[in-house]
Amino acid sequence: MATITKWSNVAIAMQSALGSNLTISSITLANPGVVTSTAHGLANGDYVVMSSVLGMRQITDRVFRVCNVATNTFQLEDVSGGSGINTTSYDAFTSGYCNKITFGTAIATATSMSVSGGNFDMLDATTIHDNQKIVVPGLPAETKFEFDNIWDPTDAGQIAMKAASDAQAKRAFKFTFGTGGRIVVFNGYVGFAGAPQGNAQEIVKTSAVITGQGSNTNYSA
Repeated sequence: MATITKWSNVAIAMQSALGSNLTISSITLANPGVVTSTAHGLANGDYVVMSSVLGMRQITDRVFRVCNVATNTFQLEDVSGGSGINTTSYDAFTSGYCNKITFGTAIATATSMSVSGGNFDMLDATTIHDNQKIVVPGLPAETKFEFDNIWDPTDAGQIAMKAASDAQAKRAFKFTFGTGGRIVVFNGYVGFAGAPQGNAQEIVKTSAVITGQGSNTNYSA
């Protein structure tokens, strides 16, 4: 039986700072794939966003935790931890860099969460020679995380979301499901007006939406 995860005791952290560009010279096509970046200064457990990677489209704009760090190399941790992801079937890396993420802003006022998107367009590949319709998967739709918050204009998390929204700037996010629980990390744009909403005699709330860019990355803990 699968382990059940609840929307309870969920910690939401937003990127508060982004480190300098760490130039990547190579990523091997191997199991695990090894990233080479001279004197990167990363440590095991750090999170990075693959900000501008060409060639290896499977990791572009994604957030990863790093593991097996050495002076000039590291790996992008796999879902179960301890080892890097398998890049054997990925496209060849051409160029790019990554940035270390500081998750220093807590979003602690959310009261609900609705997740949508991620479904694939199906492309019609039927020819005049076929006797039934042939479809193949295209690109996935963006993932959206829509949630209400208890309205508090002085809350640090809401102030940070408003600043990111006004700047139309991407931010990395980390959802942790319980202490030591499963983790989801991703990069995205925040939409947050900070306007009070609700009906008579109800708690005043304000809505937010995060639109993911690139695939999310999941960890068992």
